[in-house]
Amino acid sequence: MEKQKAPFRDLVCGVENKVPLPDGRLVPYINFDNAASTPPLKSVLEKINEFAPWYSSVHRGRGYKSQLTTRLYEETRQIIADFVGADLRQKEIIFTTNTTAAINKLAYRVHQPDKKQVVISSRMEHHSNDLPWRDKYQVEYIPLTSSGQLSLSALKYLLEKHRGRVTLVTVTGASNVSGVAPPVHQIARLVHRYKSQIMVDGAQLIPHLPFDLKNEDSPEHIDYLTFSAHKLYAPFGCGVLIGPRQTFKKGAPEYTGGGTVRLVTPEIVQWYQPPHKEEAGSPNVMGVVALRQAIETLMEIGMEEIAAYENMLNNYLLQKLEKIPELILYTPGYSEKQLAIIPFNIRGINHKKTAEYLAWQKGIAVRSGCFCAQPYIQELLNISSQQIEERIKNPQLSHPGMVRISPGIYNTRQEIDVLINALQEYISHNNT
Repeated sequence: MEKQKAPFRDLVCGVENKVPLPDGRLVPYINFDNAASTPPLKSVLEKINEFAPWYSSVHRGRGYKSQLTTRLYEETRQIIADFVGADLRQKEIIFTTNTTAAINKLAYRVHQPDKKQVVISSRMEHHSNDLPWRDKYQVEYIPLTSSGQLSLSALKYLLEKHRGRVTLVTVTGASNVSGVAPPVHQIARLVHRYKSQIMVDGAQLIPHLPFDLKNEDSPEHIDYLTFSAHKLYAPFGCGVLIGPRQTFKKGAPEYTGGGTVRLVTPEIVQWYQPPHKEEAGSPNVMGVVALRQAIETLMEIGMEEIAAYENMLNNYLLQKLEKIPELILYTPGYSEKQLAIIPFNIRGINHKKTAEYLAWQKGIAVRSGCFCAQPYIQELLNISSQQIEERIKNPQLSHPGMVRISPGIYNTRQEIDVLINALQEYISHNNT
């Protein structure tokens, strides 16, 4: 087969690097761990280097560099808005350190201590969209259907059960475990019918599929969206929280300090209007500049083009994996709404050993474990409550888990072939 050239490969840093193996060999590094974090785009590094000599403090500085830095920082909100269809007449775009920080901020901001509030989440969530809700709210979980999707009938039941008390329905836009992309706009329509709001954890969704928040006059609009730059080919520590302005106008932010206040006396604190009162301290300007450039590059490529290419890789990979009888796959299969994320196990072989073999013997990076989504993994692996209890009592017991393959825009079919050959070789070695 003629060697395929990934159309976006030349845009990404480090893809041709070789890495040392324990036996001293240097081999090409194949990264199939993009669901955890992506390498930087070359354009992002170029923009960081171009901007660095002009870097200065944002807001209130009167020097040229400070004014330039502030303008770049503030303009990025509009670029993000254009990228996800946010109307800045209605929404605020708040910079955080990552998706986890954004969700924790929202959990704080929508909390009303004098009310018994309910948050509806799902069994598919990353810990970052589960744990922040647990200590402040009664949390109910949408179960999964037999096909691995969120049960909309169960969601309707929960909305009926807690009518008038549901503060938020918070769901992943795409699972970091299985790649399943729930129908969030359909969910939003149902949620709004019950006078509640929806938050979408977009950490996995936004880098891979086109997305539109939709205007608030649409019953399918998304109220809140969070995502991270480090999964968007800009790993410089920036996250985003988007939500209705009214949410952030009242009350104090969870972090206070410099940049959040208009007036302070020994007795009085007068806050700035959002988003500034939500961004305490000196902001991560470099991270924002990096995110801005990454978004501009991805928009130039076209998110539809990215989605189509990654879907091709996903289908090619699935076809190859399905021909290996020793593998157990935990993905629902082929779909344009299915991200290029495939979790699997080899029968009789620990997930960690499989990942270590691929890394140490072949230079192939995959992830193993529970991917910060233990309840979801427990369900996919049919882990019983008794087995969980045994692990609670004995922390020395090994954790169940999976191996996860997650290609990115720069990976190729040839790299998938190398992975498949490595898995077949490993299985053959263990069967002899």
